[in-house]
Amino acid sequence: MELLAPAGDLERLQFALRYGADAVYLAGQQFGMRAASPNFDEAGLREAVTSAHKQGVKVYLTVNAIPRDSDLAELPDFLALAQDVGVDALITADLGVFTMAGRYAPKTDRHISTQAGILNTESAAAWHDLGANRVILAREMSLSEIEHLCAKRPRGLEVEVFVHGAMCVSFSGRCLLSQYLIGRDANQGNCAQPCRWKYHLVEATRPGEYMEITQDGGTHIMNARDLNMIAHLPELLDAGVDSLKIEGRAKSFYYAAVITNAYRKAIDAYRAGVPLDPVWIQEVERVSHRSYSTGFFYDSEGGGQYTDDSMYIRGSQVIAVVEDCDDTGMATLTQRNRFSVGDTLELLTPEDKPERFVLSAMWDDKGAPIAVAPHPMMELRLELPQAVPRYSILRMDV
Repeated sequence: MELLAPAGDLERLQFALRYGADAVYLAGQQFGMRAASPNFDEAGLREAVTSAHKQGVKVYLTVNAIPRDSDLAELPDFLALAQDVGVDALITADLGVFTMAGRYAPKTDRHISTQAGILNTESAAAWHDLGANRVILAREMSLSEIEHLCAKRPRGLEVEVFVHGAMCVSFSGRCLLSQYLIGRDANQGNCAQPCRWKYHLVEATRPGEYMEITQDGGTHIMNARDLNMIAHLPELLDAGVDSLKIEGRAKSFYYAAVITNAYRKAIDAYRAGVPLDPVWIQEVERVSHRSYSTGFFYDSEGGGQYTDDSMYIRGSQVIAVVEDCDDTGMATLTQRNRFSVGDTLELLTPEDKPERFVLSAMWDDKGAPIAVAPHPMMELRLELPQAVPRYSILRMDV
């Protein structure tokens, strides 16, 4: 069973690696579906693959945008580069891109993106016949349908499903709304997320008069809930799924760390045959997210839309990241948000449950005592409750 985590840049990659990912997926500067994410240039991609492979983690490169003929001229060199740097698989949605990947990166596995909309065994088998090593199923499938497909799939075909993160109101992400409204093509990775906007009715001869749709006025009628399956992994694993995927290449390193860590602990509990500690179910509430649901796994309506607002919910914020720590717990950190002596902090590490403590003292990079850490990315020192590895996180409730 593989835990597949997002990596929007090198920083987020490092946190995904440290907090338990078996594989990561990322994008280059072209042909990916998250143009807003920093993504990786050639040097960054080489560094990412080298770093991941040193830790036994696979790297999948997204080439899942739907290109036009004008985009294709640069694709052969991009695919050849992907093979040259050693990515383990290419994630494609377009049949032409898939075919070109086989031609220009023949030594690299090919995975079929969720945007291909695979809902049935015949579609999965057809892609396998064409050379696909894995299919990433449409998010609109129920658990029983996934179980049936896993049982009937061709030998050697892997199955991947999304288990956490943002969902799209359109079928498998195939949306024209952004392009129609403001000219930003979602299928080229430039979605402006108009499904998250608040809408009113306006009658043609009464411009500027916003008519109420709901009792409170406007509505976020297209706003999808976020997916959260951490409490249901045994059913998915028993269904025969090979890879559990976390959405979020455009999200923060903190999101990558916390969500990867929680799902890592859930998979490990399943393997050990022990109940999942509730602390890890609570952890997914600590990061910024929209109202959660279990998507289409148990509900044909996808858990329902959340129409009150499209605001994010969060239970905590990062205040510092550990850069170095000695055996006594004396650590050097970089500040990410303001905090002070006397605050109740929480320490998150890849190995242990979160641990709360009250900060009694801290020092700046010259060793002078300070009462507050006000400057972003300032270096400081403080004593932690225990020795911890680099990339451990300090956070506070919000």
